[in-house]
Amino acid sequence: MLLAALYCLLWSFQTSTGHFPRACASSKSLMEKECCPPWRGDGSPCGQLSGRGACQDIVLSNAPLGPQFPFTGVDDRESWPLVFYNRTCQCFGNFMGFNCGNCRFGFWGPNCTEKRLLVRKNIFDLSVPEKNKFLAYLTLAKHTTSPDYVIPTGTYGQMNNGSNPKFNDINIYDLFVWMHYYVSRDTLLGGSQVWRDIDFAHEAPGFLPWHRLFLLLWEQEIQKLTGDENFTIPYWDWRDAKSCDICTDEYMGGRNPANPNLLSPASFFSSWQIICTRLEEYNSQQVLCDGTPEGPLLRNPGNHDKARTPRLPSSADVEFCLSLTQYESDSMDKAANFSFRNTLEGFASPLTGIADASQSSMHNALHIYMNGTMSQVQGSANDPIFLLHHAFVDSIFEQWLRRHHPLQEVYPEANAPIGHNRESYMVPFIPLYRNGDFFISSRDLGYDYSNLQESDRDIFQDYIKPYLEQASRIWPWLIGAAVVGSVLTAVLGGLTSLLCHRQERKRLHEEKQPLLMEKEDYHSLLYQTHL
Repeated sequence: MLLAALYCLLWSFQTSTGHFPRACASSKSLMEKECCPPWRGDGSPCGQLSGRGACQDIVLSNAPLGPQFPFTGVDDRESWPLVFYNRTCQCFGNFMGFNCGNCRFGFWGPNCTEKRLLVRKNIFDLSVPEKNKFLAYLTLAKHTTSPDYVIPTGTYGQMNNGSNPKFNDINIYDLFVWMHYYVSRDTLLGGSQVWRDIDFAHEAPGFLPWHRLFLLLWEQEIQKLTGDENFTIPYWDWRDAKSCDICTDEYMGGRNPANPNLLSPASFFSSWQIICTRLEEYNSQQVLCDGTPEGPLLRNPGNHDKARTPRLPSSADVEFCLSLTQYESDSMDKAANFSFRNTLEGFASPLTGIADASQSSMHNALHIYMNGTMSQVQGSANDPIFLLHHAFVDSIFEQWLRRHHPLQEVYPEANAPIGHNRESYMVPFIPLYRNGDFFISSRDLGYDYSNLQESDRDIFQDYIKPYLEQASRIWPWLIGAAVVGSVLTAVLGGLTSLLCHRQERKRLHEEKQPLLMEKEDYHSLLYQTHL
């Protein structure tokens, strides 16, 4: 009942962010290759009259790429976003957005001058009203058409180089599902040929920064959609879990008793339709996912390939990941050894750090374990558990950043797989964001995790507080010593001052004596002068 009331209450709010701005989906914008929409506040492109930004040429990095993608000029995502646009809004200061109408992450207010820090909580630590509100927000996003963004249903070539635009409307939740599909889809080579060994958000250094931005944008859109400025995505701490403890009707949906592959009819998510999961069909027809519903959400946790994923990750697995000092290594892909990124993503063993193609661990283990829609990379974001899972993965990334304090230069500048270099713009986001921009602490992006705040307190308790307690025990002696020292200093200072004063008087007396002449001496001096 409460969820229904919240849903009705929130229906009136509508906004979104994501891929192609609706204002830039016209043939004029595509053929001119310019995406600089006006800001509603002053009507000027990029809010230029208000000093928010300006329409500028896009400058790409010329750093060399890795050898994994041997083609050039066959995929719209290459050199993102130049196939579609070569001029976009470049925002100034704390402004952000495709028209510089938003605030940069971590800032708020009409002029984006108010700094703030929000906290993402464990989903089991949410109060009942907080949890119900989160579920209502998910449902609202699933049923609200994005007013600001559309998705392309054809490649740039299929649009006749922009003269025949092909775009569809999409709801806010599915907009993000589509983005996750688009960034990881295969390259269409023509005929029935595809290139599968390509992914602009997985299996390479950009995995963690890309999903960090994805969550931030999703979070920001829910805040704007609902008017709830303090909303944050909860996380699911799956360490040492023996089963999917969030797979209940109270949370993310239980198992359907009549069909274990479906969700319980009592769950809100049992009526959800999924999109972008028929990959072989898209490939054979050389088309893109157009957002058409493709059936119910599937999930059968625990009935997966146990030879590939014997168990869910443990606390020891996470700690081993955190102990790895290299963010990236070797070929910087899923064959990398002793790479924090590759081990956390799940392509390397959390026991040895050695890449193992036969196993799916850590992040990958959760996807395999769900044994359904979430187990397919391109369509995995259909399942709302995706958000909770990746929020926790991001918290592990954040913990590694705080433990090792890497400079931004630690993130590879060159020779990473296509789309993953430090200065590469992340597909398919407009406005533009670089991978390296999100290789920084979450606190610099305006959010934190409740479990990491507790860790900070633990450090205080374990290391700093004992010293303070020891200091408090000797505090009276310190005060006494300070008082005695002050008195002695005052006495010595007084004596020194007195002695110096007497010596000065004596010196002045001696200096004045020759000038006190007797009368006859004065006359003698005058006499000598006259001579």
